[in-house]
Amino acid sequence: MGVIATRNRAESVLHALGMVIPTSIAYLLIILILSPLQAQNNAMNNTDLQTPTDSSETITLGAGCFWCVEAVFENLKGVHSAVSGYMGGSIKNPSYREVCTGRTGHAEVVQVHYDPAVLSTATLLEVFFATHDPTTLNRQGADAGTQYRSAIFFHSEVQEQEAKDAITRATRDWQHAIVTEVTQASAFYKAEDYHQAYYEQNGEAPYCRAVILPKMRKLNTGFQHLLKMQ
Repeated sequence: MGVIATRNRAESVLHALGMVIPTSIAYLLIILILSPLQAQNNAMNNTDLQTPTDSSETITLGAGCFWCVEAVFENLKGVHSAVSGYMGGSIKNPSYREVCTGRTGHAEVVQVHYDPAVLSTATLLEVFFATHDPTTLNRQGADAGTQYRSAIFFHSEVQEQEAKDAITRATRDWQHAIVTEVTQASAFYKAEDYHQAYYEQNGEAPYCRAVILPKMRKLNTGFQHLLKMQ
């Protein structure tokens, strides 16, 4: 569409000037007019195809209800997105109702896309261990079941080692043994739309005020320097 419009624009200029010249010369003039305009069009059309200049990594985390985990990580500087979903199960495209039965094997997770130049994986995992209880097997507070297990799904061998190192460091902060599983990432299934940005949209709901708000207060107290809009 952009090429045709530009060509028509060039031809119109020639006709408007009343140029009565041989066809070959006319088209040569059109090309001269068209080339810089076409280059501009290409630059504009290819904007979305350019590779982002900042680095980006992905890690997937389970720490109980994904509403809580998403609320924490989407507020950190360097996080591009935090998406609630399911990972680690045995069936494809599970629904929330199916995962809640505990029979699919999936964990409620949040897939975090972040810039490690702004937020290192080590710091991200420090926040992870500080904002949930990694010592309770298949449980976070009143939320019980394998879908609420503490888990780090790594996306590279480097991340696997960083996860293990983070557990070693976090052990000093917990009286009981850490039961967080460290597993290679598998298929990620995005949760239903009403689960996305849940705390942001439902902050006054009883669950949000009783469970998520205390986590956010802890985040604000212990990691204020890492938060967006500071």
